[in-house]
Amino acid sequence: MVTPVDAKTGLFLNILLMHVVRFKSTRSLSVLHMITREEAFALLQKNIRTKNLLKHSLAVEAILSTMAQRLGEDQELWAVTGLLHDLDYEYTKEEPERHAFVTVKMVDELLPREAINAIKAHNYQYTAQIPLTYLDKSLIAADAVSGLIVAAALVMPSKKLSDVTTKTLLDKFKDKSFAAGCNRKRIELCEDMELGLQVFLELCLQALKNISSELGL
Repeated sequence: MVTPVDAKTGLFLNILLMHVVRFKSTRSLSVLHMITREEAFALLQKNIRTKNLLKHSLAVEAILSTMAQRLGEDQELWAVTGLLHDLDYEYTKEEPERHAFVTVKMVDELLPREAINAIKAHNYQYTAQIPLTYLDKSLIAADAVSGLIVAAALVMPSKKLSDVTTKTLLDKFKDKSFAAGCNRKRIELCEDMELGLQVFLELCLQALKNISSELGL
């Protein structure tokens, strides 16, 4: 048996429903109007002047785009997250404890929470944002592996990505003296996405080969 509601209760429920609808609409609009790739790149160019850092951002963007496609995730969201992950680096390079926090302030109204959390998680040592999602862990792995791949290309006689193979990367990965600053543990987070190291390196290498002209490699 359904009990009829009184006028005050009915009014309360109507107001509550209006707020729920408004909340959902606001969330939908925030996702719908996420910063575009063109806007993100313009923002990057405004804040990053170092050519190598710009190239690093493009490399991580390419890798995350490829990863999203492979994992069935939002390719546009992942790519923009990769592009902007180091947006504050030139302001915080001497203060690593501020890295990511400044970026978050700059893009908080421009990216969904998933992206914001991933950007914070890639500097989890200082932000205490524990990497949990595929995007969190993929960004960390992409950030590290991009350096390994570029270093491998630069030691080729041609200094070209076209001469780098997956075997080259596997050998360089095992050689801890090569690109010693490249954190292998971060790259191994690929296994959390159920991707073996060889498959991951192959995917990332191809992603960078696809933008080799932009990277000057």
